[in-house]
Amino acid sequence: MTLHTNDDAITQREVVSRLERLPLSAWQVKTRVIVGTATFFDAFDALAIAFILPAIIPLWQMKPADIGWLISMGYVGQLIGALVGGWLAERFGRRPVIVASILWFGLLSIACAFATDYNSLLLLRTLQGLGLGAEVPVAATYISELARAQGRGRFVLLFELVFPVGILMAALLGRWIVPHLGWQYMFYIGGLPALLALYMMRLTPESPRWLASRGRMDAAKTSILDIEARVERATGKPLPPVVDMDVNLFPKRASWSDLFLGIYAKRTIVLWVCWFATYLANYGLTTWLPSVYQQVFKLPIEQALSYGLIANILGLASSVACALLIDKVGRRIWFTAAFAGSAISLLTLWAIGATTPERVLICSTLSFMCVSTLSLALYLYTSEMYPTRMRALGTGAATAWLRIASIIGPITVGTLVAAGGLDTVFGLFGSVVLIAAVVIFLFGTETKGKVLEDVSP
Repeated sequence: MTLHTNDDAITQREVVSRLERLPLSAWQVKTRVIVGTATFFDAFDALAIAFILPAIIPLWQMKPADIGWLISMGYVGQLIGALVGGWLAERFGRRPVIVASILWFGLLSIACAFATDYNSLLLLRTLQGLGLGAEVPVAATYISELARAQGRGRFVLLFELVFPVGILMAALLGRWIVPHLGWQYMFYIGGLPALLALYMMRLTPESPRWLASRGRMDAAKTSILDIEARVERATGKPLPPVVDMDVNLFPKRASWSDLFLGIYAKRTIVLWVCWFATYLANYGLTTWLPSVYQQVFKLPIEQALSYGLIANILGLASSVACALLIDKVGRRIWFTAAFAGSAISLLTLWAIGATTPERVLICSTLSFMCVSTLSLALYLYTSEMYPTRMRALGTGAATAWLRIASIIGPITVGTLVAAGGLDTVFGLFGSVVLIAAVVIFLFGTETKGKVLEDVSP
């Protein structure tokens, strides 16, 4: 059924139908680049501390417990930012929250460069985390709401690839900058996104799906017409006819309790398990490994940073494979295989003993290649699991478990390393990701190729 013309009033169902008929064009690519640039620097800032630590540990005579708390307190700020950012995005829109969070974490990154001791850096990293925690889940929600069902996995994950690229750049630049220019310059670079914040409001429209879900139909119509005009100019061809998608819509505004009602209770629990397990293995290890190579195995700082760089290069390669293949393989199968692969790598290292840096490098890199794809795809999968009325809220709450894991992980590693229990770290983390593999295999929901409103009414 062909829907109304541009002169008629628009409905929420028509907004969805008109977004679904849009062909991929240079406009969508440009939007992904704009928002993705911010996410790139979010990743850069979040992981920069891993490559700064080998320089400041001897400078400030930090103990293993100090290192763990410095890493973890940044994630305390991110935990608060994820919860508050998701709530604000449901109330005020996706775009203003993205812009505000970028401005916040960019300026706080510059402030971190002026830290004079352990305590001042601890405070500034905690405050910076508020912006880091809010930006990524809201940005992923925004990009998902612009995507059509066909090929949505590839569309969103090609955007999400900027996150592992940001991590890789933190490793590449840290490998050279920290020994030659000083650790402060990593924070200066992390402050660059503050310059982007003022341009984002002008270059990106608000999500028509969100506007329609809030009953702001005039604004939704203006936004969708703007997007259609940009896509038409980009393709140089008339747009296909608008066809009724006959999607399920539920106009009620969401609250926190909705995360545990009906079909969303199981989804919420499954997602929280996946987020916790992924980032316990990811940030719990990657932020620590350069310091482990230096402090436990006594490697020179440049070699320790180089080992971290190897893991990040291969992690990016596996993430690219995920982006290209996940629409064919499916979410549930990919997640199960990736969790299982990470578990096998970590439990093998636990079984044979983390007695040499080479063993740690090989097994931890294999695990990182698996969890890197999970870190990427979880933003896609989470945004598919909730309807528009609570998508940012649900994604923010789920990513809060990312932050909880990222708080617990470094402290756990620090405590166990100080007690000489490096092997136990890998056994513990491997067991957690093995549990996640079983949970997603038994209770995961497949979403590939389905319209968001049909997956999550």
